[in-house]
Amino acid sequence: MTVFRIGSGAGYAGDRIDPAQDLAERGHLNALVFECLAERTIALAQLRRSADPEAGFDPMLTERMRAVLPACVANGTTVITNMGAANPMAAGQAVLAVARELGLPSLKVAVVTGDDVLPWMLANDVPLIDSEQTTSEKRQSLVSANVYLGADALLPALEAGAQVIITGRVSDPALFLAPLMHHFGWRADDWPRLGAGLLVGHLLECAAQVTGGYIADPGHVEVPDLHRVGFPLAEVASDGTAVITKLPGTGGRVDRLTCTAQLLYEVEDPSCYLQPDVVGDFSGVRFEQQAADRVEVRGASGHPRPEQLKVTLGYRDGFVGEGQISYAGPGARARGELALSILRHRLGVAGLDGLEHRAELLAVNAMHGPHLGADHEPYEVRVRLAVRCATRAQAERVGQEVEALYLSGPAGGGGVTQNVREVVAAASALMPRSAVQTHCHVLEHLLQG
Repeated sequence: MTVFRIGSGAGYAGDRIDPAQDLAERGHLNALVFECLAERTIALAQLRRSADPEAGFDPMLTERMRAVLPACVANGTTVITNMGAANPMAAGQAVLAVARELGLPSLKVAVVTGDDVLPWMLANDVPLIDSEQTTSEKRQSLVSANVYLGADALLPALEAGAQVIITGRVSDPALFLAPLMHHFGWRADDWPRLGAGLLVGHLLECAAQVTGGYIADPGHVEVPDLHRVGFPLAEVASDGTAVITKLPGTGGRVDRLTCTAQLLYEVEDPSCYLQPDVVGDFSGVRFEQQAADRVEVRGASGHPRPEQLKVTLGYRDGFVGEGQISYAGPGARARGELALSILRHRLGVAGLDGLEHRAELLAVNAMHGPHLGADHEPYEVRVRLAVRCATRAQAERVGQEVEALYLSGPAGGGGVTQNVREVVAAASALMPRSAVQTHCHVLEHLLQG
Protein backbone atom coordinates (compact mmCIF):
# COMPACT_ATOMS: atom_id res chain seq x y z
CA MET A 1 0.00 0.00 0.00
CA THR A 2 1.39 3.38 -0.99
CA VAL A 3 1.87 5.67 2.00
CA PHE A 4 2.04 9.43 2.28
CA ARG A 5 5.08 10.61 4.22
CA ILE A 6 4.55 13.83 6.12
CA GLY A 7 6.93 15.43 8.60
CA SER A 8 6.85 18.13 11.27
CA GLY A 9 9.42 20.89 10.80
CA ALA A 10 8.48 23.00 13.82
CA GLY A 11 6.21 22.81 16.82
CA TYR A 12 6.39 26.49 17.76
CA ALA A 13 7.87 29.76 16.48
CA GLY A 14 11.28 29.40 18.15
CA ASP A 15 11.84 25.73 17.34
CA ARG A 16 15.17 24.39 16.08
CA ILE A 17 15.89 24.43 12.36
CA ASP A 18 18.46 21.65 11.91
CA PRO A 19 16.02 18.76 12.60
CA ALA A 20 13.69 20.18 9.94
CA GLN A 21 16.56 20.42 7.47
CA ASP A 22 17.43 16.80 8.23
CA LEU A 23 13.85 15.77 7.49
CA ALA A 24 13.88 17.74 4.23
CA GLU A 25 17.12 16.12 3.10
CA ARG A 26 16.71 12.52 4.32
CA GLY A 27 13.03 12.05 5.01
CA HIS A 28 11.76 11.28 1.47
CA LEU A 29 8.75 13.38 2.41
CA ASN A 30 5.66 14.27 0.41
CA ALA A 31 5.00 17.22 2.72
CA LEU A 32 6.82 19.11 5.47
CA VAL A 33 4.72 21.21 7.87
CA PHE A 34 5.91 24.11 10.04
CA GLU A 35 3.40 24.88 12.82
CA CYS A 36 4.55 28.11 14.45
CA LEU A 37 1.56 29.98 15.90
CA ALA A 38 0.46 30.15 19.51
CA GLU A 39 -2.70 31.85 20.73
CA ARG A 40 -1.23 35.36 21.10
CA THR A 41 1.40 35.15 18.34
CA ILE A 42 -0.70 36.88 15.69
CA ALA A 43 -1.63 39.73 18.02
CA LEU A 44 2.05 40.37 18.76
CA ALA A 45 2.81 40.09 15.04
CA GLN A 46 0.03 42.60 14.33
CA LEU A 47 1.79 45.10 16.60
CA ARG A 48 4.99 44.60 14.60
CA ARG A 49 3.09 45.08 11.35
CA SER A 50 1.56 48.33 12.63
CA ALA A 51 5.11 49.67 13.04
CA ASP A 52 6.30 48.24 9.69
CA PRO A 53 3.81 47.27 6.92
CA GLU A 54 6.31 44.72 5.55
CA ALA A 55 6.62 42.94 8.92
CA GLY A 56 4.17 40.79 10.83
CA PHE A 57 5.20 37.32 9.66
CA ASP A 58 7.42 34.85 11.52
CA PRO A 59 10.92 36.36 11.99
CA MET A 60 12.49 32.93 11.35
CA LEU A 61 10.65 32.35 8.07
CA THR A 62 13.52 33.25 5.74
CA GLU A 63 16.08 31.33 7.79
CA ARG A 64 13.89 28.23 7.74
CA MET A 65 13.24 28.52 4.02
CA ARG A 66 16.95 28.89 3.26
CA ALA A 67 17.56 25.66 5.18
CA VAL A 68 14.86 23.47 3.61
CA LEU A 69 13.86 24.87 0.22
CA PRO A 70 16.73 23.39 -1.85
CA ALA A 71 16.03 19.85 -0.63
CA CYS A 72 12.24 20.24 -0.71
CA VAL A 73 12.24 21.51 -4.28
CA ALA A 74 14.67 18.79 -5.38
CA ASN A 75 12.66 16.04 -3.66
CA GLY A 76 9.18 17.27 -4.59
CA THR A 77 8.25 17.97 -0.96
CA THR A 78 5.42 20.45 -0.41
CA VAL A 79 6.07 22.95 2.39
CA ILE A 80 3.02 24.05 4.40
CA THR A 81 3.24 26.63 7.18
CA ASN A 82 1.30 29.17 9.22
CA MET A 83 4.37 31.40 9.51
CA GLY A 84 2.44 34.06 7.58
CA ALA A 85 0.99 35.07 10.99
CA ALA A 86 -0.39 38.63 10.65
CA ASN A 87 1.00 39.25 7.16
CA PRO A 88 0.79 36.15 4.92
CA MET A 89 1.22 38.09 1.66
CA ALA A 90 4.47 39.66 2.82
CA ALA A 91 5.60 36.20 3.95
CA GLY A 92 4.88 34.82 0.48
CA GLN A 93 7.00 37.54 -1.11
CA ALA A 94 9.77 36.79 1.39
CA VAL A 95 9.77 33.13 0.32
CA LEU A 96 10.09 34.17 -3.33
CA ALA A 97 13.02 36.40 -2.34
CA VAL A 98 14.72 33.38 -0.76
CA ALA A 99 14.12 31.37 -3.94
CA ARG A 100 15.81 34.09 -5.99
CA GLU A 101 18.66 34.30 -3.49
CA LEU A 102 19.20 30.52 -3.72
CA GLY A 103 19.03 30.54 -7.49
CA LEU A 104 16.12 28.12 -7.66
CA PRO A 105 14.89 27.87 -11.26
CA SER A 106 11.22 28.26 -10.28
CA LEU A 107 8.93 28.20 -7.28
CA LYS A 108 5.15 28.34 -6.95
CA VAL A 109 3.98 29.85 -3.66
CA ALA A 110 0.34 29.98 -2.59
CA VAL A 111 -0.82 32.41 0.09
CA VAL A 112 -4.09 31.57 1.85
CA THR A 113 -5.92 34.51 3.43
CA GLY A 114 -9.27 34.98 5.13
CA ASP A 115 -8.45 34.23 8.74
CA ASP A 116 -8.28 37.93 9.68
CA VAL A 117 -11.85 38.63 10.81
CA LEU A 118 -11.23 41.79 12.84
CA PRO A 119 -13.68 43.88 10.73
CA TRP A 120 -16.45 41.32 11.35
CA MET A 121 -15.75 41.24 15.07
CA LEU A 122 -15.79 45.04 15.26
CA ALA A 123 -19.15 45.09 13.46
CA ASN A 124 -20.78 42.35 15.55
CA ASP A 125 -21.26 41.85 19.25
CA VAL A 126 -20.81 38.23 20.32
CA PRO A 127 -20.20 36.67 23.73
CA LEU A 128 -16.70 35.68 24.73
CA ILE A 129 -16.01 32.07 25.62
CA ASP A 130 -15.36 31.50 29.34
CA SER A 131 -16.31 35.08 30.16
CA GLU A 132 -19.40 37.14 30.92
CA GLN A 133 -18.15 39.88 28.60
CA THR A 134 -18.88 40.41 24.93
CA THR A 135 -16.64 41.53 22.09
CA SER A 136 -18.05 45.06 22.24
CA GLU A 137 -16.47 45.51 25.67
CA LYS A 138 -13.03 44.80 24.15
CA ARG A 139 -13.59 46.91 21.03
CA GLN A 140 -11.34 49.81 22.01
CA SER A 141 -8.42 47.56 22.92
CA LEU A 142 -8.67 44.93 20.16
CA VAL A 143 -5.47 44.33 18.21
CA SER A 144 -6.43 41.27 16.20
CA ALA A 145 -9.16 38.73 15.57
CA ASN A 146 -8.27 35.57 13.67
CA VAL A 147 -10.53 32.64 12.96
CA TYR A 148 -9.23 29.07 12.93
CA LEU A 149 -9.48 27.98 9.29
CA GLY A 150 -9.68 24.34 8.38
CA ALA A 151 -8.10 22.06 5.80
CA ASP A 152 -10.71 23.10 3.24
CA ALA A 153 -9.09 26.53 3.04
CA LEU A 154 -5.78 24.92 1.97
CA LEU A 155 -7.13 22.53 -0.66
CA PRO A 156 -7.22 25.14 -3.50
CA ALA A 157 -3.51 25.82 -2.90
CA LEU A 158 -2.71 22.11 -3.11
CA GLU A 159 -4.86 21.72 -6.22
CA ALA A 160 -2.94 24.61 -7.81
CA GLY A 161 0.28 22.63 -7.38
CA ALA A 162 1.88 25.07 -4.95
CA GLN A 163 5.28 24.00 -3.67
CA VAL A 164 5.06 26.30 -0.65
CA ILE A 165 1.79 27.20 1.08
CA ILE A 166 1.73 30.16 3.48
CA THR A 167 -1.17 30.79 5.83
CA GLY A 168 -2.08 32.80 8.88
CA ARG A 169 -4.29 31.23 11.54
CA VAL A 170 -5.23 27.68 10.61
CA SER A 171 -6.10 24.93 13.05
CA ASP A 172 -2.80 23.20 13.88
CA PRO A 173 -3.76 19.65 12.81
CA ALA A 174 -5.50 21.00 9.68
CA LEU A 175 -2.07 21.89 8.29
CA PHE A 176 -1.39 18.15 8.19
CA LEU A 177 -4.91 17.01 7.33
CA ALA A 178 -5.14 19.09 4.15
CA PRO A 179 -2.35 17.33 2.21
CA LEU A 180 -3.75 13.94 3.29
CA MET A 181 -7.21 14.88 2.01
CA HIS A 182 -5.73 16.10 -1.25
CA HIS A 183 -3.44 13.12 -1.81
CA PHE A 184 -5.96 10.39 -0.97
CA GLY A 185 -9.03 12.19 -2.27
CA TRP A 186 -10.86 12.02 1.05
CA ARG A 187 -14.28 13.67 0.88
CA ALA A 188 -15.04 16.61 3.13
CA ASP A 189 -17.76 14.55 4.82
CA ASP A 190 -15.80 11.31 5.22
CA TRP A 191 -15.83 11.78 8.98
CA PRO A 192 -14.00 8.57 10.00
CA ARG A 193 -11.06 9.23 7.67
CA LEU A 194 -10.98 12.92 8.54
CA GLY A 195 -10.88 11.95 12.20
CA ALA A 196 -7.96 9.60 11.50
CA GLY A 197 -6.11 12.31 9.60
CA LEU A 198 -6.85 14.78 12.37
CA LEU A 199 -5.15 12.45 14.83
CA VAL A 200 -2.04 12.26 12.63
CA GLY A 201 -1.90 16.04 12.61
CA HIS A 202 -2.39 16.24 16.36
CA LEU A 203 0.42 13.75 16.99
CA LEU A 204 2.83 15.67 14.73
CA GLU A 205 1.87 19.29 15.40
CA CYS A 206 4.17 19.77 18.42
CA ALA A 207 7.22 18.32 16.64
CA ALA A 208 9.65 16.81 19.17
CA GLN A 209 7.00 16.35 21.86
CA VAL A 210 6.11 13.01 20.23
CA THR A 211 9.76 12.01 19.79
CA GLY A 212 10.77 12.45 23.43
CA GLY A 213 10.90 16.20 23.89
CA TYR A 214 9.30 17.55 27.06
CA ILE A 215 8.95 14.14 28.69
CA ALA A 216 12.48 13.44 29.97
CA ASP A 217 12.72 13.01 33.74
CA PRO A 218 16.13 11.57 34.69
CA GLY A 219 15.78 8.44 36.77
CA HIS A 220 12.17 7.97 35.71
CA VAL A 221 11.79 8.64 31.97
CA GLU A 222 15.03 8.48 30.02
CA VAL A 223 15.34 10.03 26.56
CA PRO A 224 18.58 9.28 24.70
CA ASP A 225 20.55 12.05 23.00
CA LEU A 226 17.96 14.73 23.65
CA HIS A 227 20.49 17.34 22.49
CA ARG A 228 19.96 16.09 18.92
CA VAL A 229 16.35 14.97 19.13
CA GLY A 230 14.84 14.15 15.76
CA PHE A 231 11.55 15.64 14.60
CA PRO A 232 8.73 13.20 13.76
CA LEU A 233 7.24 11.99 10.52
CA ALA A 234 4.22 9.85 9.77
CA GLU A 235 3.74 7.19 7.13
CA VAL A 236 0.01 7.45 6.43
CA ALA A 237 -2.11 4.91 4.54
CA SER A 238 -5.25 5.69 2.55
CA ASP A 239 -7.51 4.46 5.37
CA GLY A 240 -5.92 6.89 7.84
CA THR A 241 -3.84 4.38 9.78
CA ALA A 242 -0.31 5.62 10.29
CA VAL A 243 3.11 4.86 11.66
CA ILE A 244 4.78 7.57 13.75
CA THR A 245 8.56 7.47 13.51
CA LYS A 246 11.72 9.56 13.17
CA LEU A 247 14.86 9.47 11.07
CA PRO A 248 17.51 6.87 11.92
CA GLY A 249 20.55 8.25 13.73
CA THR A 250 18.63 11.02 15.49
CA GLY A 251 18.10 11.37 19.23
CA GLY A 252 14.90 10.94 21.15
CA ARG A 253 12.41 8.09 21.29
CA VAL A 254 9.09 7.15 19.70
CA ASP A 255 7.02 4.67 21.68
CA ARG A 256 3.59 4.16 23.16
CA LEU A 257 4.40 6.48 26.07
CA THR A 258 5.45 9.45 23.94
CA CYS A 259 2.52 8.94 21.58
CA THR A 260 0.02 8.64 24.44
CA ALA A 261 1.35 11.79 26.09
CA GLN A 262 0.94 13.75 22.86
CA LEU A 263 -2.47 12.21 22.17
CA LEU A 264 -3.78 13.66 25.45
CA TYR A 265 -1.98 17.00 25.09
CA GLU A 266 -4.49 19.91 25.06
CA VAL A 267 -7.41 17.52 24.50
CA GLU A 268 -10.18 18.06 27.04
CA ASP A 269 -12.46 15.27 25.79
CA PRO A 270 -10.82 12.62 23.57
CA SER A 271 -14.22 11.55 22.25
CA CYS A 272 -15.16 15.09 21.19
CA TYR A 273 -12.15 17.03 19.89
CA LEU A 274 -13.69 20.09 18.22
CA GLN A 275 -11.90 21.15 15.05
CA PRO A 276 -12.98 23.13 11.96
CA ASP A 277 -13.00 20.08 9.66
CA VAL A 278 -14.33 17.34 11.90
CA VAL A 279 -15.16 16.55 15.51
CA GLY A 280 -12.44 14.04 16.29
CA ASP A 281 -13.17 10.90 18.28
CA PHE A 282 -9.95 9.52 19.76
CA SER A 283 -11.63 7.30 22.35
CA GLY A 284 -10.84 4.14 20.35
CA VAL A 285 -7.23 4.97 19.47
CA ARG A 286 -4.71 2.17 19.87
CA PHE A 287 -0.92 2.34 19.66
CA GLU A 288 1.17 -0.69 18.71
CA GLN A 289 4.97 -0.72 18.91
CA GLN A 290 6.09 -2.19 15.59
CA ALA A 291 9.81 -1.80 16.12
CA ALA A 292 12.24 0.60 17.76
CA ASP A 293 10.97 4.17 17.18
CA ARG A 294 8.04 2.94 15.08
CA VAL A 295 4.50 3.11 16.50
CA GLU A 296 1.40 2.22 14.52
CA VAL A 297 -1.69 4.29 15.33
CA ARG A 298 -5.23 3.32 14.42
CA GLY A 299 -8.77 3.57 15.76
CA ALA A 300 -9.49 7.29 15.42
CA SER A 301 -12.82 8.35 13.96
CA GLY A 302 -14.86 11.50 13.61
CA HIS A 303 -18.26 13.15 13.51
CA PRO A 304 -19.75 16.06 11.49
CA ARG A 305 -17.91 19.34 11.81
CA PRO A 306 -19.27 22.22 13.93
CA GLU A 307 -21.15 25.05 12.24
CA GLN A 308 -19.30 27.71 14.21
CA LEU A 309 -15.59 28.45 14.14
CA LYS A 310 -13.39 29.57 17.00
CA VAL A 311 -11.84 33.03 16.88
CA THR A 312 -8.86 34.18 18.94
CA LEU A 313 -8.94 37.86 19.81
CA GLY A 314 -5.83 39.73 20.88
CA TYR A 315 -6.26 42.88 22.94
CA ARG A 316 -4.08 45.34 24.83
CA ASP A 317 -4.26 44.70 28.55
CA GLY A 318 -1.81 47.06 30.22
CA PHE A 319 1.84 46.49 31.14
CA VAL A 320 3.93 44.31 33.43
CA GLY A 321 6.86 45.92 35.19
CA GLU A 322 9.50 43.62 36.65
CA GLY A 323 12.71 43.88 38.59
CA GLN A 324 15.13 41.26 39.96
CA ILE A 325 18.13 41.34 42.29
CA SER A 326 20.33 38.57 43.75
CA TYR A 327 21.73 37.91 47.22
CA ALA A 328 24.36 35.25 47.97
CA GLY A 329 26.30 33.85 50.90
CA PRO A 330 25.34 33.31 54.54
CA GLY A 331 21.91 34.76 55.37
CA ALA A 332 20.96 35.10 51.69
CA ARG A 333 17.36 34.08 52.29
CA ALA A 334 16.88 36.49 55.19
CA ARG A 335 18.29 39.36 53.16
CA GLY A 336 16.07 38.41 50.24
CA GLU A 337 12.98 38.39 52.47
CA LEU A 338 13.98 41.79 53.84
CA ALA A 339 14.27 43.09 50.29
CA LEU A 340 10.75 41.84 49.53
CA SER A 341 9.44 43.52 52.67
CA ILE A 342 11.02 46.80 51.62
CA LEU A 343 9.54 46.50 48.14
CA ARG A 344 6.05 45.86 49.49
CA HIS A 345 6.27 49.11 51.46
CA ARG A 346 7.61 50.94 48.40
CA LEU A 347 4.65 49.75 46.33
CA GLY A 348 2.44 51.59 48.80
CA VAL A 349 4.53 54.76 48.46
CA ALA A 350 4.18 54.56 44.68
CA GLY A 351 0.44 53.91 44.89
CA LEU A 352 0.83 50.48 43.29
CA ASP A 353 0.05 48.28 46.29
CA GLY A 354 -3.52 47.61 45.14
CA LEU A 355 -2.42 46.19 41.79
CA GLU A 356 -1.97 42.53 40.95
CA HIS A 357 1.61 41.59 41.73
CA ARG A 358 4.04 38.81 42.59
CA ALA A 359 6.85 39.22 45.12
CA GLU A 360 8.95 36.07 45.49
CA LEU A 361 12.31 34.40 45.93
CA LEU A 362 13.15 32.38 42.85
CA ALA A 363 14.06 28.75 43.60
CA VAL A 364 12.57 29.11 47.10
CA ASN A 365 8.87 29.95 46.87
CA ALA A 366 8.19 31.21 43.35
CA MET A 367 6.55 28.06 41.97
CA HIS A 368 4.45 26.81 44.88
CA GLY A 369 4.15 29.79 47.21
CA PRO A 370 5.27 30.28 50.81
CA HIS A 371 3.47 27.22 52.21
CA LEU A 372 5.33 24.77 49.98
CA GLY A 373 8.55 26.77 49.71
CA ALA A 374 11.88 25.12 50.39
CA ASP A 375 12.60 24.74 54.11
CA HIS A 376 16.36 24.65 53.69
CA GLU A 377 18.72 27.61 53.93
CA PRO A 378 19.81 28.41 50.35
CA TYR A 379 23.24 29.87 49.70
CA GLU A 380 21.85 32.18 47.04
CA VAL A 381 18.44 33.65 46.19
CA ARG A 382 17.05 35.94 43.54
CA VAL A 383 14.35 38.44 44.43
CA ARG A 384 11.68 39.01 41.81
CA LEU A 385 8.95 41.66 41.87
CA ALA A 386 6.41 41.87 39.03
CA VAL A 387 3.41 44.19 38.96
CA ARG A 388 0.59 44.41 36.42
CA CYS A 389 0.07 48.10 35.68
CA ALA A 390 -2.25 50.27 33.62
CA THR A 391 0.49 52.51 32.23
CA ARG A 392 4.08 52.11 31.07
CA ALA A 393 5.21 54.78 33.57
CA GLN A 394 3.84 52.74 36.46
CA ALA A 395 5.54 49.62 35.13
CA GLU A 396 8.89 51.42 34.85
CA ARG A 397 8.62 52.45 38.51
CA VAL A 398 8.68 48.76 39.54
CA GLY A 399 12.15 48.09 38.17
CA GLN A 400 13.40 51.41 39.51
CA GLU A 401 12.38 50.46 43.05
CA VAL A 402 14.25 47.16 42.74
CA GLU A 403 17.38 48.89 41.49
CA ALA A 404 17.19 51.32 44.42
CA LEU A 405 17.90 48.37 46.72
CA TYR A 406 21.55 48.68 45.68
CA LEU A 407 22.04 51.50 48.19
CA SER A 408 18.74 51.44 50.11
CA GLY A 409 18.34 47.76 50.81
CA PRO A 410 20.01 44.72 52.39
CA ALA A 411 23.73 44.07 52.13
CA GLY A 412 25.30 42.45 49.12
CA GLY A 413 22.62 42.84 46.46
CA GLY A 414 23.69 42.60 42.83
CA GLY A 415 22.78 41.68 39.28
CA VAL A 416 19.72 43.88 38.96
CA THR A 417 17.59 43.51 35.84
CA GLN A 418 14.60 45.62 34.85
CA ASN A 419 11.94 44.82 32.30
CA VAL A 420 8.72 46.39 31.03
CA ARG A 421 6.48 44.63 28.55
CA GLU A 422 3.11 45.46 27.12
CA VAL A 423 0.53 42.77 27.82
CA VAL A 424 -1.34 41.45 24.81
CA ALA A 425 -3.99 39.15 26.22
CA ALA A 426 -6.08 36.59 24.36
CA ALA A 427 -9.80 35.88 24.44
CA SER A 428 -11.96 33.53 22.40
CA ALA A 429 -15.31 33.77 20.66
CA LEU A 430 -17.31 31.89 18.04
CA MET A 431 -18.51 33.09 14.65
CA PRO A 432 -20.63 31.50 11.90
CA ARG A 433 -18.72 29.47 9.35
CA SER A 434 -20.79 31.19 6.63
CA ALA A 435 -19.27 34.57 7.53
CA VAL A 436 -15.72 33.45 6.71
CA GLN A 437 -14.37 33.92 3.19
CA THR A 438 -10.97 32.49 2.23
CA HIS A 439 -8.81 33.23 -0.81
CA CYS A 440 -5.84 31.51 -2.44
CA HIS A 441 -3.26 33.81 -4.06
CA VAL A 442 -0.69 32.11 -6.28
CA LEU A 443 2.74 33.77 -6.58
CA GLU A 444 5.39 32.39 -8.89
CA HIS A 445 9.11 32.88 -9.32
CA LEU A 446 10.82 32.04 -12.58
CA LEU A 447 14.57 32.54 -12.83
CA GLN A 448 15.34 34.83 -15.74
CA GLY A 449 17.77 33.27 -18.22
